[in-house]
Amino acid sequence: MLLYILKRLLYVTPVAFGVSVVCFALVHLAPGDPLSAVLPADATQATIDEMRAAYGFDKPLPVQYAIWLWHVLQGDLGISIATGRPVLGEVSRAVVNSLILASVATLIGFTFGTLFGFVAGYHRNSILDRAASALSVFGVSVPHYWLGMVLVIIFSATLGWLPPTGAGPDGSGNWRPDFEHLRYIILPAVTMSVIPTGIIARTVRALVADILAQDFVEALRAKGMNEWGVFKHVVRNAAPTALAIMGLQLGYLLGGSILIETVFAWPGTGFLLNAAIFQRDLPLLQGSILVLAMFFVALNLIVDVMQTALDPRIERA
Repeated sequence: MLLYILKRLLYVTPVAFGVSVVCFALVHLAPGDPLSAVLPADATQATIDEMRAAYGFDKPLPVQYAIWLWHVLQGDLGISIATGRPVLGEVSRAVVNSLILASVATLIGFTFGTLFGFVAGYHRNSILDRAASALSVFGVSVPHYWLGMVLVIIFSATLGWLPPTGAGPDGSGNWRPDFEHLRYIILPAVTMSVIPTGIIARTVRALVADILAQDFVEALRAKGMNEWGVFKHVVRNAAPTALAIMGLQLGYLLGGSILIETVFAWPGTGFLLNAAIFQRDLPLLQGSILVLAMFFVALNLIVDVMQTALDPRIERA
């Protein structure tokens, strides 16, 4: 197993390098001048040249990439053009908030998705199967930003049960695990969990239906095993794939939450990316994208290793 983990780490290295190249290139290929957000409209050419030299924008792109990568390897993601603060600190705070929100949403999605999937898989072609399948299709199809606005209108504006935006009552960007802060995470987490609920439900439904149709299930029942024992075997066989889907959904939610976090003003990476895009803050944009991409790569590695550990049928060579 240790050798397998080392091999996977070796495979991750070129992927991480490629991600850094794509991250750097895409941001620099975007139109617009990043210094326009901080320079006055009547700035002289000398001031512009001085600012470009200060941020290294006067050098060729390959040189800029080499310098940027060297600083990244040392843990320095640069200085935000808009705020003048270190990018690493800005991104770290945002990643923690996004990770909390994505984890809660993934937990909700995995719980209800697994429940709907098992119900539909065990009752194929029944009313329960059609109802669970309809709910999963709705979850995959509905625009989550639209759903978020609808939930705000109902539960915040109309009923007044839950706060519409922010991460806490004090207006700070740090969420804490207490009752008052818990009220602020309910709406964005439920909204974000709709898509993974549908995806996991459809996946688990197909897995359960396929497993129940296999010969070993009939053999277990023929030996006199009760349905609870058969259910445990079904869970054991479906767990590796379901775990992989859950890990991928966590990564997708962490990196693709920009609309949800904007709707609910949640101080996470999506909200930070949105601000960086409109302010054309290249260091902040590069740092945010790179951290999210590296997290996704690391998450895939962890899920791959856990899936292999849970399922001995997967080849480790």
